[in-house]
Amino acid sequence: MLNKRISLIALGMLSATSAMANDQAESKGFVEDSSLKVLLRNAYINRDYKDGRPDKAEWGQAAIGTFSSGFTQGTVGVGVDAFGLYALRLDGGKGRIGAQGIDFFKPGDSGSAADDLSKGGAAVKFRISNTVLTYGDQMPALPVLSYDNVRLLPESYTGTLITSKEIKGLELNAGRFTAESRKSAEGRDSGGLKSINVLGGSYQFTEQFKAALYASDVEDVLKKQYVNANYVFPIDKDQSLTLDFNGYRTKLDNSYVRENGVTGDDNKIWSLAATFATGPHSFTVAHQRSTGDSNLGYAYGGYQKEQGRVGDGGNTIYLANSYWSDFNAEDERSWQLGYGLDFTAFGVPGLSYNFAYVRGDNITTSTSTGGTEREYFNQFKYVVQSGPAKDLSIKLRSSILRVSQKSSEYNVSGNELRVFVDYPINIF
Repeated sequence: MLNKRISLIALGMLSATSAMANDQAESKGFVEDSSLKVLLRNAYINRDYKDGRPDKAEWGQAAIGTFSSGFTQGTVGVGVDAFGLYALRLDGGKGRIGAQGIDFFKPGDSGSAADDLSKGGAAVKFRISNTVLTYGDQMPALPVLSYDNVRLLPESYTGTLITSKEIKGLELNAGRFTAESRKSAEGRDSGGLKSINVLGGSYQFTEQFKAALYASDVEDVLKKQYVNANYVFPIDKDQSLTLDFNGYRTKLDNSYVRENGVTGDDNKIWSLAATFATGPHSFTVAHQRSTGDSNLGYAYGGYQKEQGRVGDGGNTIYLANSYWSDFNAEDERSWQLGYGLDFTAFGVPGLSYNFAYVRGDNITTSTSTGGTEREYFNQFKYVVQSGPAKDLSIKLRSSILRVSQKSSEYNVSGNELRVFVDYPINIF
C-alpha cells in the first residue's frame, strides 16, 4: 500500500505547478556547480560503566570525502554524487570495543576489530524544475530514516529518494531503500536492511511556524509515524520563546514480536520543549512521555544481523530528552532543565556551552515498575573563526548517567566522555 502511495506522490511532485524559481532552469552545468569536500575527524568515546561491566572505549581517525556534481543543463538535469570513507583505529582493542552506542569498529568473530576500514558509494540524480530523484548510495536525513554522523564514520543507504520543493515552504520526500551500510563495517549491506519505504514532508506555514509529518514501513516488520510542530514567538530584538513538539508512534508486526521474544507491539512517545533565548543565554524546559504495551519502549530499529532488530540503523529519535540515554523505556516519563551559553557576547566568538539535567521515572521492565534514571550532560564546543584552521571544531562532551536497580534491565549507569575534532576542507 505504501508503495502505491509513494508512486502517486512522486507523480504529483513531478507534475506540481511551480510557485518559486526553477532550480533546473538556473543550472550552470555538471562541472560548474560541482563541489569536493573532505572532513578530517578525530573521535574518541569512553564509557566507564558502574555495574561491573567492563569499560568500553574507542578512538579513531577518519577521512570523509564527498563529491557532488552540478546538473547538466536542459529540461532534465543529470548529476552524480559520490563519497569515500576511511577510518584508522587508534585505540579500542579486544575487550574495549563492542559497545552498541559507540560502534566505531565492528568486532569480528574473534572479538577483535580491524585496524582500519574503507568504503565508498555513488548515486545518480535527475532534476526537473525543483524536484530531484536520486538513485544509489545516499545519506538521507529524515526523522524516520536518518544516517548517523555523530560517530567516527557515517552510515549510508542504497535506494531511491525523491525530494520536491515545487511550492515555496513545502518539502516532500518519498523513497525506498533496500540496503544499509553500517557505520562501523565495510560493505553496502552490512546493516542487514531488507527494505524500507519512507514518505512525508514539512511545511513552513509562516516565518514563525513549521510542521512536519512522516511515515516509514520496514519490510512490514516495523511501521513508524512521526509528527513535529515548531513555533517561535519573537519577544524582543534579542529574545524569543520556541515551542518544539516531536512525537512517534511505532507498531511491530505480530510475527516479529513472537519470534524475538518481545512483549507487546505498540509504543507512542512524544516530547515538548520550551526554550527561552535572551541574548547569549538560552533556558530549556522539556517533558517527554512514553506509553504503549511494548517492552522495548520506543522501537529504534537497529542493525538486523546482530541485534535481532529491523535494519534501519536506529538513529531516528528526534526527541528533546535524547543525550546518552534517550529516556525511552516502557511507560517512562522524563523532565529536562537545560541551559546554553554563546560566548560571542563575552569576546570569544565560536565558543559555546550546553548543560542539561534529565530525570526519568515510572520505568517498567519485565521484573519491576517505578524505575528511575537521571543524566547530567555537559558540552563545550569551539569553532575556529579565521586563519588556516578556519571552521575546525573541537567538541568536548560528558554525561553522568545513573540508573536505579529497578531499571537495570533497561539501561546501565556510567560516565561517558566524548572528544571530537572535525576539520572540514573545501577542495573546490
